[in-house]
Amino acid sequence: SLWARNVESLLQSNILISLGKRGSAKHNAFGRTEVIDNTRNPDFVRKFVLDFFFEEKQNLRFDVYNVDSRSCNISKHDFLGQTFCTLGEIIGSTGGRLERTLSGIPGKKCGVIILTAEELSNCRDIATMQLCANKLDKKDFFGKSDPFLVFYRSNEDGTFTICHKTEVIKNTLNPVWQSFTIPVRALCNGDYDRTVKVDVYDWDRDGSHDFIGEFTTSYRELSRGQNQFNVYEVRHNMEMVTLLSFKVESEYTFPTSLHYMSPYQMNAYAMALKAVGEIIQDYDSDKLFPAYGFGAKLPPDGKISHAFPLNGDNDNPNCVGIEGVLETYFQSLRAVQLYGPTNFAPVINKVANCAAEITDGSQYFVLLMITDGVISDMVQTKEAVVNAASLPLSIIIVGVGPAEFDAMEELDGDEVRVSSRGRLAERDIVQFVPFRDYIDRSGNQVLSMARLAKDVLAEIPDQLLSFMKSRGIEPRPALSSSPLPQLHRHI
Repeated sequence: SLWARNVESLLQSNILISLGKRGSAKHNAFGRTEVIDNTRNPDFVRKFVLDFFFEEKQNLRFDVYNVDSRSCNISKHDFLGQTFCTLGEIIGSTGGRLERTLSGIPGKKCGVIILTAEELSNCRDIATMQLCANKLDKKDFFGKSDPFLVFYRSNEDGTFTICHKTEVIKNTLNPVWQSFTIPVRALCNGDYDRTVKVDVYDWDRDGSHDFIGEFTTSYRELSRGQNQFNVYEVRHNMEMVTLLSFKVESEYTFPTSLHYMSPYQMNAYAMALKAVGEIIQDYDSDKLFPAYGFGAKLPPDGKISHAFPLNGDNDNPNCVGIEGVLETYFQSLRAVQLYGPTNFAPVINKVANCAAEITDGSQYFVLLMITDGVISDMVQTKEAVVNAASLPLSIIIVGVGPAEFDAMEELDGDEVRVSSRGRLAERDIVQFVPFRDYIDRSGNQVLSMARLAKDVLAEIPDQLLSFMKSRGIEPRPALSSSPLPQLHRHI
């Protein structure tokens, strides 16, 4: 949601929003608000839906223009100011409301822009409704009134956010507005009992619209359709607004989550698990794999966790075999709500603590991490990697999806050893690969998985040997009845 206040010399206002490319300073145009006539304090209706990635810096730029022609070329209009911020700054502000001073014109105060953000519910319903009014107050000296309605959604902090304006019906006290369609989550964010406020105005050309009255309702009340309960008094002199019709339809979409479980093929997470797991499990004697998730809200209270057992058992997070890991992963997807940020350090530290208990060479640990987000706790993760480099532990990170993973290369110390607070990692223990580099163009999943497994596992033998050599641990005699060092794999 967007407001602007005290914008200088503003006749018709329009805001252009630009998005910065992930990991880049370049901005690309994302959208524009509607134009609001003759006001220095516009309150824009148009909302913009953005995918929020807690773990990424999503740069935003807001440019304000005075629109004085019908040209679509933004350079033809007067620039009034701009501001920069990140999506995270808006969401992280108190009440999801960020106020910024506009700048960009030397020596001139450009005003203030107010940005608000709210997490949308998963509600996909679309509401279509039509309203009319009777005996509205006459506001125009030479005519009747030019009425229109403004709908507001109530926020959790008690404030209201504009979510829809009807068209203006000229010169009538008994308007019948056209039916309009609005997403239910825009009207009430999926909360059927949340207050919906409706203001009735008389339109004036100079932008100083006359207030006629108001009423409140809710989605639940509106959904009952035309009846005696959906006739609203806006003043005490029998001025009435009536709901003529209301219907709801579901908006169907194709699944886009990288975790989506298709009945026809494995998702990227499952492919990476299976590709690496089926090879490395041969070196694990008991075939029991602790499996953890990171970045989710857990039932029943919605607490965010960055290191939770996929099976929900903190005392025994083990899964039996790779098939058990996959089954537990799919079950977990149905139980938790995926949520940022993407913090690696908690899981690395958890596995490192296990590895620290057995450093005599009898066991070696491999941690496989699969992520579709750019790491958000790089400082803590580098510290965790440096600490873990002295332990019998290797870390494989597989990036899935289209995100820019450039920063991940810093953890893969093939060229420059990872360091933290002046300490270099004792060994190179991290191998990072983006899965997209291994996907077969013909869609052959088996080939894609084979390519991935070959590359990510290639460094494990040398990493294991480097630890053993650093500790002076030599292989046991071939005829010894003692068991060979076992690989213990965490996922």
